[in-house]
Amino acid sequence: MPAELALTKASTGTVLELRFATRLHGPCFRCLEDTVLELDIDTREYQATSPDEPEDLRTPYVEDDKLDLAAWSRDAVALEMPDKILCRPDCAGLCPFCGKNLNDDPHTHESESADSRWAALEKLRDEL
Repeated sequence: MPAELALTKASTGTVLELRFATRLHGPCFRCLEDTVLELDIDTREYQATSPDEPEDLRTPYVEDDKLDLAAWSRDAVALEMPDKILCRPDCAGLCPFCGKNLNDDPHTHESESADSRWAALEKLRDEL
């Protein structure tokens, strides 16, 4: 996978910058159709050179002067991913009654049958 890694020396440490594009495949959250998600990753880390610097000024991806690029890129992708992967922003999802994809076949059901578990409450509502 092509990527761009830039190391910039600062007065108290090193700035690490990573850029790459990735393509993920998976199901849509609403309709379960195959979906392709393209992400542009642009992330930055800082590594202090002085051992007296606080721990939060050191990147967890550098240990013994070796950069764990795989872990850093994996975490960057995880942070860029949306909460829900959708095939398109206006995805209608699946019909809750028949399970058909509402994007392909938008429809409504004329008589939506009530859940039998609510029958006792509906009877009580009708009596009141």
